[in-house]
Amino acid sequence: MIETALAFAVALVSGAVPVINIEIYLVGAVVAMDDGALVAMAVAAGLGQTLGKLPYFYVGRGTIAVPWMRRKAQTPGKWAERAEGWRRKAEARPAWGAGLVALSSFASVPPFVVVSVLAGVVRMNVVLFCAVTFATRTARFLVVVFAPAWAMSFLP
Repeated sequence: MIETALAFAVALVSGAVPVINIEIYLVGAVVAMDDGALVAMAVAAGLGQTLGKLPYFYVGRGTIAVPWMRRKAQTPGKWAERAEGWRRKAEARPAWGAGLVALSSFASVPPFVVVSVLAGVVRMNVVLFCAVTFATRTARFLVVVFAPAWAMSFLP
């Protein structure tokens, strides 16, 4: 139980501070935990990361003020035009925005911190953002915790 709570805490902090890596923590836990605990830790890490990315989402939405970002958005130019284009595309096709969040959340391509801000900029539904993020981050962490054992099964 303490391992699951710690996985949640590390994931929450690593969601907010991108230089902290939750994957390294989870791979280290693989050595000491059984499969049930690893699943619980992956789910807790998925929840922690989802909550850790919400501030970035709200920065993009403008709810949390970041002066340089507000100036960029209000100044006519390439950045504002590009953000407006993405917003129109996301409004016209919500599945496109959810798909981009899912791809970035699972594979980190493009970087998920950037996509989290972008999701806020284009006014993605916060519940959809959280649901997609939680599902795909949890799936990513399940792969992280079970891939080492799966790879070891192929060694003689």
